Amino acid sequence: MRILLLGKNGQVGWELQRALAPIGHVIALDRSGQGGLSGDLADLDGLRFMLREFKPTVIVNAAAYTAVDRAEEECEMASLINAEAPRVLAEEAQTFDALLVHYSSDYVFDGSGKAPWQERDTPSPLNHYGASKLAGEQAIQASGCRYLIFRTSWVYSARGKNFLATMVNLIKTREALKVVCDQIGAPTGADLIADVTAHAIVRARNNASLEGLYHVVAAGETNWHGYATFIAEWFQRQGVDIQATPERIDPVPSNAWPTPATRPLNSRLSTEKLERVFGLALPSWQQGVARCLAER
Repeated sequence: MRILLLGKNGQVGWELQRALAPIGHVIALDRSGQGGLSGDLADLDGLRFMLREFKPTVIVNAAAYTAVDRAEEECEMASLINAEAPRVLAEEAQTFDALLVHYSSDYVFDGSGKAPWQERDTPSPLNHYGASKLAGEQAIQASGCRYLIFRTSWVYSARGKNFLATMVNLIKTREALKVVCDQIGAPTGADLIADVTAHAIVRARNNASLEGLYHVVAAGETNWHGYATFIAEWFQRQGVDIQATPERIDPVPSNAWPTPATRPLNSRLSTEKLERVFGLALPSWQQGVARCLAER
């Protein structure tokens, strides 16, 4: 199996290099490319040329425009990378019957209600980032290619910029924190996403009926304040000296921290379909976060 991985140095892309290695020959690219092959999603012509030269069996697109607030101003760039590039990947994949794996976001939903979002629920993004991710999904689905689309949320890893890394630094250096408490979701490790991806690729390559759209998040739910408090409590149990102890982390509503892009309050994603179809049992978010903290 010839696997092309785009976005190799991102949080999920880094873990995918490990997870995909046992199942096929992996060529991993970042924006700078390799050996004349372009991995820059903003270069649509370069993408087409690269795909026609390499002709992979599987394309895994872990690259994306992820600056949620900046996307409100850089609308064209966000749409180019999150919508137009996936369309090109899908069109090329369809021509040589490759399986396209793509990642989307809870931001395709408006965050209303309290029930976990199902794959069949109607998307209604609140911001341009979410709209660009939805457009990418729709372009892939309209192309007629073979695909797996994984929506996920609140992604973290031991490397890169993410909420966990920010909180680790602030909890160690500041005496008190204020953290949003009215946005609900599930912190999800990049390693979990990568492992689920590898498992699904192997199964779907042998059974086209398994292809489609799935939600991938860790089990359970919390809010950003609960997430931060969990990190502080974990440090205390390990005997680590911290400044912002759990009782010094105060909950605040989202409107206390206004941002250019509106965030959904309900980012719960149901994984019932994924677990049923692929026979998986996803671990709790607490388990994943504790493991990541231990590795830092």
